[in-house]
Amino acid sequence: MSIQLPQGMQINAPILPGFETVLTLPALELVARLHRAFEPRRQQLLAARVERAKRLDAGERPDFLAETRAIREGDWKVAPIPKALQCRRVEITGPVEAKMVINAFNSGADSYMTDFEDSNSPVWANQIQGQINLGQAIRRTLTLEQNGKTYKLNDKIATLQVRPRGWHLDEKHVLIDGQRVSGGIFDFALFMFHNAKEQIARGAGPFFYLPKMESHLEARLWNDVFVMTQDALGLPQGTVKATVLIETILAAFEMDEILYELREHSAGLNAGRWDYIFSCIKKFKLDRNFCLADRAKVTMTSPFMRAYALLLLKTCHKRGAPAIGGMSALIPIKNDPEKNAIAMQGIINDKKRDATDGYDGGWVAHPGLVEPAMKEFLAVLGDKPNQFEKQKPEVEVVAADLLNFQPETPISEAGLRMNINVGIHYLGAWLAGNGCVPIHNLMEDAATAEISRSQVWQWIRSPKGVLEDGRKVTAELVRSYIPEELAKVKAAGAEGKFDRAAQIFETMSTQESFAEFLTLPLYEEI
Repeated sequence: MSIQLPQGMQINAPILPGFETVLTLPALELVARLHRAFEPRRQQLLAARVERAKRLDAGERPDFLAETRAIREGDWKVAPIPKALQCRRVEITGPVEAKMVINAFNSGADSYMTDFEDSNSPVWANQIQGQINLGQAIRRTLTLEQNGKTYKLNDKIATLQVRPRGWHLDEKHVLIDGQRVSGGIFDFALFMFHNAKEQIARGAGPFFYLPKMESHLEARLWNDVFVMTQDALGLPQGTVKATVLIETILAAFEMDEILYELREHSAGLNAGRWDYIFSCIKKFKLDRNFCLADRAKVTMTSPFMRAYALLLLKTCHKRGAPAIGGMSALIPIKNDPEKNAIAMQGIINDKKRDATDGYDGGWVAHPGLVEPAMKEFLAVLGDKPNQFEKQKPEVEVVAADLLNFQPETPISEAGLRMNINVGIHYLGAWLAGNGCVPIHNLMEDAATAEISRSQVWQWIRSPKGVLEDGRKVTAELVRSYIPEELAKVKAAGAEGKFDRAAQIFETMSTQESFAEFLTLPLYEEI
């Protein structure tokens, strides 16, 4: 099937039946307009990330910015939060696949963050079919017949928020003037063009989640994209609302500034814990004094994570913005009541801590977790939509608190093997088109897989990368475990391209250079 394209645009992917409803000429013209206006700045900001990373590799330590002190100390607030986003006690997340979309909308959560990013493998068909699914869901026409069962939307559904891809990701199938378009701009523009006015008419949207930012200048770029898009579509300025995931250590030092840049369009901040841990490993990977313990030991009660969570909460409430807690990766365990009870207690403890601290809501990854999470927030909030009154004057977080990377031990053989196993399993599923995978009773996405492979890389190189029994973690040791863990993954009966995944994991964890994101080289293979 052929479609009409704007001048200078190429699409190097099949236009499958139905795709023409999304890839319309006016929608693609908006993509092209935004690309030509903002691609140079995106590239400048990505280059600035590289330069900053080099300085960190050379020993520089991040701190709060001297040049933006006036913003941090100023008396300002974000624009009022629309009614549809005022109550966000439990938010469910997941990819844009039809069954997930329907189940998440019907889950009983206040909000559903549908994901074109970390829990979604960005194969072309996933991205475009995802747009179709969301357009139908917004208009209440999405249904699915699967295994003799009919899935359809309930009368009462969650409020939709959309996560486009981060600034570092391209959409390789769409070229404008010979240059790849930003994956985030592509996802955002198509969704806005087709759905913004429909959502406004229905009183709930357009709302977004913005991932992977490392500075307030990257937030400024998104804000300028919002302004141009609203003008192009004839929407009032401030119509778009966006929550920013604080999931990099550098963004943690610029939370006030990020809210300030987006203040007409801000819907608060989220403590994106898994990517945050990965970011810490990535940014301090060459520091001989940096070494985190087994992934399972690095929790929200670890000193650097606790400081980050409390600073985010205080910053948001000072500015009249929602503070949303991050994801617990635990999921229900159907066939083992004892393990299920432990998992559910972990969820309860996690949400109880967030609610008691003062968070306005938190994330879950599975519909079966909405009710227990909701109970914990209702127990604290009651009928209130938020906890903005909890201003946390007692919280004083300095740079040293955000950089207090404990615990360092234990590093165990079981932890090393788990990282290898999860890495192979997740990468194999991702290559096969699935970006959200239950592994060992945890819901894994790109962020948790990033921790697994980056920890292995860093343990090999750190003098502190020593197992409990005294053995140093080495490339040879990792290579010896990979075939054994590959065999376990295959024996579990999962679906995926696991042989290739094992090769990729070995290369990425043992090579001298550190790949910025595992999804970047993987994307070139799908």
